[in-house]
Formats: sequence, C-alpha cells, structure tokens
Amino acid sequence: MTDVALLKRRAAILRQIRSHFDTLGFDEVDTAVRIKAPAPEPHIDCPPCGCDFLRASPELQMKRLLAAGMDKIYQIGPCFRDGEKGSRHNPEFTMIEWYRKNATYENIAKDLEGLFSVLAPEAGVPVRITVREAYIRHAGWDPWLKWDNDRFDFDMATKIEPSLPKGPVFLMDYPREACSLARLRGDVAERWEFYWKGIELANCFTELCDGEEQRRRFVAARAERKAIGEADYPFDEAFLSALPNIGSAAGVALGVDRLVMLLCGAASISEVMAFANE
Repeated sequence: MTDVALLKRRAAILRQIRSHFDTLGFDEVDTAVRIKAPAPEPHIDCPPCGCDFLRASPELQMKRLLAAGMDKIYQIGPCFRDGEKGSRHNPEFTMIEWYRKNATYENIAKDLEGLFSVLAPEAGVPVRITVREAYIRHAGWDPWLKWDNDRFDFDMATKIEPSLPKGPVFLMDYPREACSLARLRGDVAERWEFYWKGIELANCFTELCDGEEQRRRFVAARAERKAIGEADYPFDEAFLSALPNIGSAAGVALGVDRLVMLLCGAASISEVMAFANE
C-alpha cells in the first residue's frame, strides 16, 4: 500500500533539490530514456527496449550537452537496471545527475555539501576518507601494490562500507583500475563515492575528456562483459567524438530514492516510491 504522506514528503524533497540547483544557476535538462548505446560497464545491465535499451544513466547524453556548449546542467529522471531488486535497489529508479564544465570532483563535492546542508543540516559536515586508507585499515591490504578486482569488490561490500562512519562520508581517490569514466592523476582516479548512514548515495568523477582513452576503456569493459556472459553494447560514437569538445568537466549521479528513504526514516526505497512493488 502506497503511503501518501511519504510521497508528499518525497515531492517536497524534490522541490528543495530543484530550487537549490536553480538558485546556483544550473539548467535543468531532459535526455532520452530509450537509448541505442549504453556505457559498457561490467555488472550494469540495461533492459532491452525493442532494438534499443532503457538507460542506466543519462551520463553520456548529458556530456554531449556540455560538448554542445551548455555549462552547468542537472537532470532528475528515471533510470533502469536489469536484475536489481531489494531494499536499496529497484529495476526502475530515480537519479539526479549534475555536471559542471571547467570543474573537478572537488567542485562537485562542494555542490553536494551545499545540497546536504539544505536537506539534512543535522547530519553535519561530511568527512573524507581515501580509498587507500580505508583498505589498509579495514581490509588489511593496499590495492595500489597488487590489484585484485574480485577482492576489491568483495572487501568493499563486506569490510569497507560496514566500517565507514554513519555520518556523511566522501570515500575519495580510487585506484586507476577502478577509474570507470574518471580522469587519472598519476595512479589515482579522481573519483569519490558519498555515503550516509552506511549507504552509498552518489558516485562522482572528474570526467575523462579524452575520446581515444575512453574508447580504450570501453574496449576493455566490453571484453570484461563478454568474459562474464553479459550482453554486448554498441559504442556511442557520437559521445566519443564529442568528448574532446568538453575541455574539462566533473559530474555526479545521486540516487534519489535512497536519499528520500534516509531522509524519511524508511526501511526500503519501495516505501518512498509509488507502486514500486506492482
């Protein structure tokens, strides 16, 4: 049964989010939900929709808008992932993503701190912990000395995340092997993830704006997807061609349903989503 009071609270939170970004001079944008070429990320599967796919994220399309000349943009809308269902996951969910040109992940961290001070002032100022520090302290090894992808992912879920403070936390600076679409600074990926009450809410990059390097990463990701039996996706050639026109940028994806769940004190995202279990 949908709780109308929680849905009204959700609507109020979304109004606060929009007001915050509008006040900062961001433009709200809308991009297609049905796309031809999702980013080929291992373990993220987009539901097929005819000959196309339902997006897992509007990231590639929003970066093309930056390349076309937009400066500060945000989008709140539906995203989809196959095979994800639970108290923190749903096959259809709502994401807010925002991007800035001529910015780094530090600028986006300040944006999020500002938004959080509006939505949850009682939570206090976020602390920062580096990934390297967290793994050495809580998992007993240094991913920079000997990379092990499976161990990294397993320890993240079973040792690192449970050990984080319950207040707001930026987990900063990932190994280069976990760079995804982030820019590298030596052997560090300029990437952070944001946690509150032990739950991951957001993932941020200083964006990689090198089309050839991004193609190499897509090729490697496609090979990994094939090796583990996941569907193949075509490359988004328009995105790859547009990347050099961005110059520099940073952006973040934040799970709206999880955020609302925590702000409302709910036990599951389904409690703050209309008809999530139907």
